[in-house]
Order: sequence, then C-alpha cells, then structure tokens
Amino acid sequence: MYKILVADDHPLFREAIINTISSAFPGSTTYETEDIESTLELVKNNDEIDLILLDLNMPGMTGLNGLLDVRNECPTTPVVIVSAETEKQKILQTLSYGAVGFIAKSSSKQVIGEAIQSVFEGNVYLPPNIMRSQTVDNQTNECEISPEKISLLTRRELIVLKHLTKGEANKQIAYNLHISETTIKSHVSSILKKLGATNRVKVVVGCGDIDFNQYLKR
Repeated sequence: MYKILVADDHPLFREAIINTISSAFPGSTTYETEDIESTLELVKNNDEIDLILLDLNMPGMTGLNGLLDVRNECPTTPVVIVSAETEKQKILQTLSYGAVGFIAKSSSKQVIGEAIQSVFEGNVYLPPNIMRSQTVDNQTNECEISPEKISLLTRRELIVLKHLTKGEANKQIAYNLHISETTIKSHVSSILKKLGATNRVKVVVGCGDIDFNQYLKR
C-alpha cells in the first residue's frame, strides 16, 4: 500500500489527516513531521514515500520556498499542499512551484480522501471553485487558449473538456459520460496535446470562460 508523509505543525490536524488516510487507504503507512527541517530530513532518508501532504505555514517554510526545497530534495515524489490559504492566485502559484494539488483544510474527510485518490490516479487536484474560477487574470492570460486550438478538438473531446472545467476527476467524468476511465484518460491526453498544454490545470484555467455550447453546435 501507500507510504504518505503528513507534514503539518498542528498535531490535531495531523491526526485527523492520518485517520482519513487509514479509512480511505487501509494498510497504508504514514509519517509525520512538524516543520520544514524535519520534513527535508525525512524525505532525504526515505525515497519510498509515495505522496507528501505539505502545510504551507509550517515553521521554516518562508512562503513557497519550502515547497521548492521539498521538490528539489525529492523531485519524483508528488506533493499536495494542504492549507487554509484562500487566495486563488497563491493557490495556483503552488502548481507552478511543483505541487500537483491543493486541498483546503476545511475539506471533509470524504473530499480529502477523494482528492488523494485522484492524485494517485495521476491527476492534478484543485478545489472545484478554483478550477472554475474566472477571476485569476494573470494566470488566465498565461494559460489563454486560442479559439483556433479549441476548434481542433472533436465533439467528444469538447464534452470531456467541459467536464474538466468543472473540476471533475477522470473517474467522475467517466461515470457521468458512461464510458471507461481509460477512454477518458485517452481523451485528456489528446486534449492536452492539441491545446499545447503541459497539464490539465492550465487547460482548465485557460478555458474557464469558453462558451462550450457555441462549439458543440458544429
């Protein structure tokens, strides 16, 4: 099973996260750290960790520099930020610093479990309200996708993209469209390639204000 590091300076929150992991992923091994120094020391001496859940405001983090330090120490281990941060721009910025997801500390046990599962399935996870946000101007400009590229998508790919912009994971999209998750993964890969995007988050942010009905009428 999985080996997951919970890096957070609040013992009660660490306990809550570990309980969630135990329920969602029985048999998994969890590790705990409470500051950036001990986190870096642990990952340096343990290269079998499958996932790091990292608090943005632990002692020693100094903004997003702590995230960079963790990514530099273990570049192949996925890192998900777990934080009370609410500023959309900063949440999106964690992705450009190498995180593969963001989980709000206010999330329910079910949401946290589903978010972790989504990351294990190879997805980038963001809260649905962030995925749907059309107010992050700088990020949207950086990820803006031209109508010409959107026109390259097939009707089925447009439908999948529409679900992506709602913050849905592959498994949920497959369920909603009554097709296999493998097929969805294939569609997502094709969408990324045609739109020239490196990950699904950039696609979602860049397509946040698209009128899909206009394209689906073709």
